[in-house]
Amino acid sequence: MTTTVEHPALTPATLGGLALRNRYAVAPMSRVSARPDGTPTGEMADYYAEFARGGFGLVFSEGTYPDSAASQGYLNQPGLARDEHVAGWRVVTAGVRAAGGRMIAQLMHAGAIAQGHPNTVGPSPVQPRGEKMRAYGGSGPWPVPRELTIAEIDGVVDGFAAAAVRARQAGFDGVEVHAANGYLLDQFLTDYTNQRTDSYGGPVANRIRLTAQVVTAVAEAVPELVTGVRLSQTKVNDFTYRWPGGHADAEVIFAAVAEAGAQYLHIASEGRNWLETAKLADGGTITALARQVTGLPVIANGGMHDLAQAHEVLTGGHADLLSIGHGALANPDLPARVAAAEPLAEFDRAMVSPTVTVANARRWRESRQA
Repeated sequence: MTTTVEHPALTPATLGGLALRNRYAVAPMSRVSARPDGTPTGEMADYYAEFARGGFGLVFSEGTYPDSAASQGYLNQPGLARDEHVAGWRVVTAGVRAAGGRMIAQLMHAGAIAQGHPNTVGPSPVQPRGEKMRAYGGSGPWPVPRELTIAEIDGVVDGFAAAAVRARQAGFDGVEVHAANGYLLDQFLTDYTNQRTDSYGGPVANRIRLTAQVVTAVAEAVPELVTGVRLSQTKVNDFTYRWPGGHADAEVIFAAVAEAGAQYLHIASEGRNWLETAKLADGGTITALARQVTGLPVIANGGMHDLAQAHEVLTGGHADLLSIGHGALANPDLPARVAAAEPLAEFDRAMVSPTVTVANARRWRESRQA
């Protein structure tokens, strides 16, 4: 007699009151496939709906810019800054919901590492490390950003809150504040990009202040939606950075966003394996620490298509849900495959080359089927 053991990722979950059919989430992945004005397309609607049809309980939108001032990071990035954006996203969310999934809008202000416009802003006039990303249409070094004034910081907070209201109008089930990967909120948190001497600079409690204010503003603007926050130590332009205070910094950061109103924490690994970026000096993991400090659900990221690692993360107290990037691109039906004990396809970097657009991925699949 053969006994089938269900993978823990296939069990139902709840995220801030949002019921999910399993613990698999599609990670936010920039696809720079919107219209030039930031409106999502029908091709994007098909792309997102395919994950829900494949069994994913939760789908995150790619990083979506909240305002038209200085938040856009990439050309052809989608936005939630205008009414036409709402109409475009409404088609996307309807498709995901019709297939049994739920969708959360990730709101992202690019700050100093914006590639989509010439005028960049940041916490301080510090040139970002590295160079612009060719896969997202950029090249060459980033310029030195202009330091935001206090009034402009207030405008950033208001922009996130207004975009959250548009997310509700567009049919999203929640809003995720993107405070990871080197974008604006993370620039305020990072010690070497934040050289301010006011209440937003200096100790970590000050550097996390803007993220906390944004989380509160979003939670108050759309109390009926789930509000979460994405954090990371690594960045798209700095894979080696770690919070300088280690465990102590992490406790301050996690407590601050929880007190601000976050209903979950999403810890990103920036395309690297979870264990590589999550391991702490004392042998624990940053995701487990986030759960312990806040008591909130935590989403782990980084190689979660690996069934053994995913099992350990969920059963070992490290996280409550799993977000999957490359593994989802290669297997948009990953949850269905896991449930049927079918092998998973390997990710092929040609799927996102020379740029990361949905159209390139479609052409790759068509070439494989020919």
